[in-house]
Amino acid sequence: MKHTNQIMEQARETTWNRFGRRITFYLPGMFSCNGTSGKYPAISITGPECRLQCEHCRGKILSTMIHAPEPDLLVEHCLRLDRRGNFGVLISGGCDEEGCLPWGKFIQAIREVKAQTGLRVSIHSGFVDHTTALRLKNAGVDQVLIDVIGDDETYWKICRLESGVARLLASLDALEKARLPVVPHLVCGIDHGKIRAESKAIEIVSKINVGLLVIISLMRIPGTPMRDVTPPTARAVARLLAKARLKMPETEISLGCARQRGNTSLETLAIDAGVNRMALPSEAALNRAKYYGLEMKYLKTCCSVTVGIGESEWAVP
Repeated sequence: MKHTNQIMEQARETTWNRFGRRITFYLPGMFSCNGTSGKYPAISITGPECRLQCEHCRGKILSTMIHAPEPDLLVEHCLRLDRRGNFGVLISGGCDEEGCLPWGKFIQAIREVKAQTGLRVSIHSGFVDHTTALRLKNAGVDQVLIDVIGDDETYWKICRLESGVARLLASLDALEKARLPVVPHLVCGIDHGKIRAESKAIEIVSKINVGLLVIISLMRIPGTPMRDVTPPTARAVARLLAKARLKMPETEISLGCARQRGNTSLETLAIDAGVNRMALPSEAALNRAKYYGLEMKYLKTCCSVTVGIGESEWAVP
């Protein structure tokens, strides 16, 4: 088996050969840097509520979002955000016990947002069927973010969902047939910090047509059963980034914002592994990119946004 450093070097060279020696850094809408705020905020269509109550989150992430539990509130918030110069919104929310969000109630509101504003609309979908996927597409949704877990045991242990992989595959098929661009998100260490089914998740993603994969890592969120667990090491996450790159040489890979804060080793090792994108870079990450002579770009959107909107000069000093 190849040493991690060898795999990362091979992955880095693969990235540079395919995409060039460049990297894009992102400032999502829920964060600020040097007095500059991101322009792609997140909205929860269930407010703070989540019935699924997965072990790693328990709905806590929803508290950081703008709450719009009714369709008229969603439109109202989006109109205001558009007036304030935002580039787009990530519409998310809590799931029901089956891992689904109440999209049906909000289809018309999304359609109105697209008709009345210039906002790009990303959604964090949960499981969807063919009908829902088509309705989301017709409403004007620009892209879909979906979490990918590699095996049924982890789906059950963490989310209490049965037949999770089959339902994930059905959702991916529905989204593909609706011609909705999909950006899978892979949480490293979601099984109480252990790396277990992540390689299987990469295998699933490698079999579908995606232009971007976002890799994140377990956050020890207060008030959850995983608040005290040991997250996966930076090298373990970087090795998965490298494996994903070698498995999917034509797919961009991003280190997303949902990761352990202050872990600069994770950021620098991700650059060593040839990551194309990174949310919320530290000064150490910028220095590593400079060390490699990478061309750097800065955008004020979620790292999942696949069009170059929101360019600016923000950067860590």
